Amino acid sequence: MEHVTASEEPSAALMYHVERPIFNEGYIDSELLHRKKRTPKSFQRRIAEHLRCSSEKAKSVVFGFLPILTWLPSYPLKEYLFGDIVSGISTGVMQLPQGLAYAMLAAVPPVFGLYSSFYPVLLYTFLGTSKHISIGTFAVISLMIGGIAVREAPDSMFAVNGTNASQVVDFEARDARRVEVVVALTTLVGIIQFVLGLLRFGFLAIYLTEPLVRGFTTAAAVHVSVSQIKYLLGVHTARFNGPLSVVHSLDAVFRNIASTNVVTLIIGLVCMVFLYFIKDLNERFKKKLPIPIPGEIIVVIVSTGISYGMVMSENYGVEVVGKIPTGLLPPKIPDFSVFPNLFPDAFAIAVVGFSIAISLAKTFALKHGYSVDGNQELIALGLCNFMSSFFHTFVVTASMSRSLVQESTGGHTEIAGLLASILVLLVVVAIGFVFQPLPTTVLAAIIMVNLLGMYKQLKDIPALWRTSKIELVINKFYVFFFFFGHGEIWFFLLGLDYGLVVAMGFAILTVIYRTQCPKNALLGQIPDTGLYFDVDEYEEAEECSGIKIFQSNTSIYFANSDLYVSTLKAKVRPSVVAGPKKQMDHVYTNGQMNENNTESESEDDFFLQRLTPIHTIILDFTPVNFIDSVGAKTIKSVRTLLSDLRTLKFFCEPVTPDLIFPTIHDAVLHLNTQTKLRGRIWIESC
Repeated sequence: MEHVTASEEPSAALMYHVERPIFNEGYIDSELLHRKKRTPKSFQRRIAEHLRCSSEKAKSVVFGFLPILTWLPSYPLKEYLFGDIVSGISTGVMQLPQGLAYAMLAAVPPVFGLYSSFYPVLLYTFLGTSKHISIGTFAVISLMIGGIAVREAPDSMFAVNGTNASQVVDFEARDARRVEVVVALTTLVGIIQFVLGLLRFGFLAIYLTEPLVRGFTTAAAVHVSVSQIKYLLGVHTARFNGPLSVVHSLDAVFRNIASTNVVTLIIGLVCMVFLYFIKDLNERFKKKLPIPIPGEIIVVIVSTGISYGMVMSENYGVEVVGKIPTGLLPPKIPDFSVFPNLFPDAFAIAVVGFSIAISLAKTFALKHGYSVDGNQELIALGLCNFMSSFFHTFVVTASMSRSLVQESTGGHTEIAGLLASILVLLVVVAIGFVFQPLPTTVLAAIIMVNLLGMYKQLKDIPALWRTSKIELVINKFYVFFFFFGHGEIWFFLLGLDYGLVVAMGFAILTVIYRTQCPKNALLGQIPDTGLYFDVDEYEEAEECSGIKIFQSNTSIYFANSDLYVSTLKAKVRPSVVAGPKKQMDHVYTNGQMNENNTESESEDDFFLQRLTPIHTIILDFTPVNFIDSVGAKTIKSVRTLLSDLRTLKFFCEPVTPDLIFPTIHDAVLHLNTQTKLRGRIWIESC
């Protein structure tokens, strides 16, 4: 019987009174709870039900595959249309310069960045479940693509007068080959993402923890910034890829710094200062400004006009974007012959791209009160990349900066993304040639200023140090990998692709580490309550006379079962007065029985060793989530979920359900009334 009473004084705490028998698992299973009778379905029946077709099931599949059908028929024009138009224009204006800029990171001509800002964005409108993310080019993914393109089509392959990279290079042939590699990579990434989505692998993002992703993007920002210095200075150096690539890039820039183009440097610095000022202005007055000031498109238009008017390319040697063909290129089948070389890279890019997109999608969904489907997002990204690759695009994902603009300017649905893609299409079809005089140093300035937000993630270090030193290691561990490049066997030289795999593996190892080094405690009762806390941590916690209550906040399985027993003995033994010792016929080590003792004795007697002041041990398994067969064999007194333990045939002498209690307090009260049962081990289960 249970009831709650409140004191007449408003400040008094609520009190509850419980009067019930002392429960154990035997009583609960036989008297208190009765399982529902269920008839298990046969395997053939489950397959038949899964394959059975009906109008409702077909409708569900179609609506799941094309989410636009669920919201477009009920689209509220008056409430949403204006906001989506403003948001679409704002995002499209931002997407134009970023598409041009990030194409340089991907090691392809700038126009391919515009293609990648149109086709995938258009497709995502029909396939995506997020209403606010902006699909398109993204710096981190573009950098990964560029590294692969340079590796597969280096300058040395296209040297006109030999194989020496310092000689004249056929840039047209080189760029054409890099485009083929990038397009094939995009096709493969799309296939991988689509297949993972069909196989319901949306949970993959779980293993890319937030600290790891933040460390990953911070490290990428360092590499991207270094790669743009040569464009900012107007010096000509090779693009490095491999071990210590950042160091090699800096070394090449400093070796050629005497050839810096002063006009190029001035243009780049002025653009950087202006863009930083505009971003700061947008941040300070975001609540007052109806839409953010489009600093990037202003910089592009003004610098293009000045460059064209002053003929900077010819008069001052300023490097410009160059030829941008008007219109769209006809579709082309990718080069499938390079797939074997690209598969490991494609898998890494597929996972990273999905992780970035789903993280942003879930953030906005939580803020605006709707849900996103991780598996459908994988399918959507896969189809966006796969189908668009036939039209000369490179891999896309969600952009942090553009998504924030799309959401903050009033975007309500994917219509905003659709309008942004149409704006890009108009530029490509009608006025793409206008941007031919655009200085590349302007694009470098856009990229570097957009990366400033990623550097702010370094502020995570103090917070992670205070809250979780393990997550701090995961976060900054990756920065260390990435900075030194990739491709070598030395662990500390791993880079963006292989470093990602190692960082994920390291994150999983931290989970194992936590099970190997859990917090162990002896619990004591808070007087006049049914609450039990660590006696070493709280002054009020008092140990019960003759009883030791042991708690370890970890699951019990093959890797830590021996450790659990050892820790339990170490915690309890200081309080024990040992009697005559006997040895067991066998002991369990990692679930294996070893015949190394001569005289037989029960496991309880061996473990307790004739306890004099301590008559009972209670094992608190409230934090335990699972147990395997090795843990059950080794400990012989571990209980997590009754169903698991019954399957493992755990409930046999000397451990029976009568020795299992739903709470610590039940076990303590039972022991205080059953003196004849002292000298046993009891388990608290819930």
